[in-house]
Amino acid sequence: MTEQRSADVPAVADLGPVDAGSVPRVRFMTAQQYSNVIADVFGSDIQIGTPIPPLMRAPDGLLSTTAGSVGIPGGQLMQLQRAAASIAAQVVDKGDIGKELPAHRSYLVPCKPKAENAADDACAEKFIRSTGRLLFRRSLDEAQVAGWVGEARAATEHLKDFYAGLASVLEGMLIDPMVLMVADTTEPDPARPGQRRLDAYSMASRLSFFLWNSVPNDAVLKAAESGEIQTPAGRARVVEMMLSSPRLENGIRAFFDDMLAYDKFDSLAKDGMVYSRESGAVLKDAREQTLRTAYDHLVVRNRDYRDLFTTRDTFMSPALASVYNVPAVPGWAPYSFPEDSPRQGILNQVSFLALHSHPGRSSPTLRGKALRETLLCSVVPPPPPNVDFSAVEDPDANLHTARERLTAHRSNPVCAGCHKITDPIGLAMENFDGAGQYRTSEGGVIIDASGSLDGKEFNTPQGLAHALRDHPGLPTCLVKRMYGYGVGGATTTLDKPQLDFLNQRFAASGYRVPDLLRAIALSPAFGNVAERPAAPLPAIKTTSLAAPGAAVE
Repeated sequence: MTEQRSADVPAVADLGPVDAGSVPRVRFMTAQQYSNVIADVFGSDIQIGTPIPPLMRAPDGLLSTTAGSVGIPGGQLMQLQRAAASIAAQVVDKGDIGKELPAHRSYLVPCKPKAENAADDACAEKFIRSTGRLLFRRSLDEAQVAGWVGEARAATEHLKDFYAGLASVLEGMLIDPMVLMVADTTEPDPARPGQRRLDAYSMASRLSFFLWNSVPNDAVLKAAESGEIQTPAGRARVVEMMLSSPRLENGIRAFFDDMLAYDKFDSLAKDGMVYSRESGAVLKDAREQTLRTAYDHLVVRNRDYRDLFTTRDTFMSPALASVYNVPAVPGWAPYSFPEDSPRQGILNQVSFLALHSHPGRSSPTLRGKALRETLLCSVVPPPPPNVDFSAVEDPDANLHTARERLTAHRSNPVCAGCHKITDPIGLAMENFDGAGQYRTSEGGVIIDASGSLDGKEFNTPQGLAHALRDHPGLPTCLVKRMYGYGVGGATTTLDKPQLDFLNQRFAASGYRVPDLLRAIALSPAFGNVAERPAAPLPAIKTTSLAAPGAAVE
């Protein structure tokens, strides 16, 4: 970040509504969080051999908040167990000098057993206490330690190998529900008699998964153990430390990857007969390009969030250079599109354009829907059953462009209402095909890229970028998404005073994301327990009148 604030504690009234709170939750870690945990606890060279099962996306659009409402089928549990067994074996391996593989046990196990073929309770206990503290995100109590030591002893006696016995225990830890799940635990709040707050360890975990997308490190856990993290000054110190940590990059990338639904890239494919340049490497780099752009713009340069949608600064890889028709350079390098380029902001990058298209053609409707739902927190109704999509799907010599095909499709009054919400947005991006490549014509006809967004008209992709940048719903939607992400669940009617406060703070900061992160993390609502659950906040209404159940193509 280019600027940091002192950890001086503001007055309580400056931190947000003192009676605001959130609901305690239990949620599974996402696959990316699990990967980060393994890397942060054991090192980045420990490989997760079996892919971690993905979670389903929540109705509010965030994968991380889905984790509190889904279970894990038996087949996925088997995948987790195989991954745990592989990780545990690597942690205690003895390496291979010939292959220059390190002996992980030499630095991940904090002691040596008296004999490698016999149990050593004292050494096992050291490993269990130190590793368990990080994995469980709190110190293990004596009963837990004794239980794990007993399991290590039994496994060692059966396998005649101390390290194999230790691996057996570690495998058990890695599939323990309290490791796989982030469970909020509470305690009486001394500042609010009769009410509750997160306990110190849950506060540490909530901060860490919010800012780092991983477990607390030793310093954060020490602040929890001492109780410092439960004081305003202590929490402020911890938050400043976390905001200045290199781990913040993982947290920022994880949030935007989640908000933009980029997990869908894992299954995205394009028709190679139509888009010969759109390889798996291009799609992988497209996702990476936007995440690099977001982190650089928002944290490294500490710029206005709204300008992320009009900036010409990004990063380029050799694979992407061929799609953007720019000179290729080795590796990733900063790149700025010239002023006369139609590329402006992350909406006009390959990631958004390719993700929200069909395998063999663009889709103004999908793009408009994605912009409204992802960036403005609106809800677009799904298509009704038995809708006739032939006008937009079937070739017709008389319908050359997407605009012409959608005009024909909207002749069905059932479809017209919803398309009024989405299509005027998406049609402004029609200069980019379904792979995100620039074009000026379709079917031999010059593309008309005019459109509108809630009363603001434009005729180029750049015009849409500026209209979105100036839309009042853009920053308020980010606040809603980021606060829900931080507390682990969708916002409710109880959160309105808190969201109003955060919106004011975000605007006052010049829409700087680090300031928003700080405001969320230091607010009373972040640690207070709400007295009761409430209904979700209503979807943000658009200015267009959509027919209920109108089609989305």
